[in-house]
Amino acid sequence: MKLFEKIPNPREIRRKLGLNQQEFWSRIGVTQSGGSRYESGRNMPKPVRELLRLVHVEQVDLSQVRREDFEIVEYLKETHPDLYKSLRKAVRAKLENQQEGSEAVA
Repeated sequence: MKLFEKIPNPREIRRKLGLNQQEFWSRIGVTQSGGSRYESGRNMPKPVRELLRLVHVEQVDLSQVRREDFEIVEYLKETHPDLYKSLRKAVRAKLENQQEGSEAVA
């Protein structure tokens, strides 16, 4: 899913994760009632949509992300683009293998 891409129905994402509205929406700083409105079709602001994508689709633990991490990534992209691409490819392969392994267990 690309940055700022339209999120499919957030209710479907929440249900697939097995979370109630309070658990799901509070992880991105949205009240349960606000989340309910988004699930009912109300337009979701870009920042909320992006937080939903990062936390619930990409499974990023925001409590672990630091500004320095972004600075390191940008530095690596600028000064060693080939290494950045290689590392990115390796991480994607690792995630795909983990996903295939968890699907085989299920």
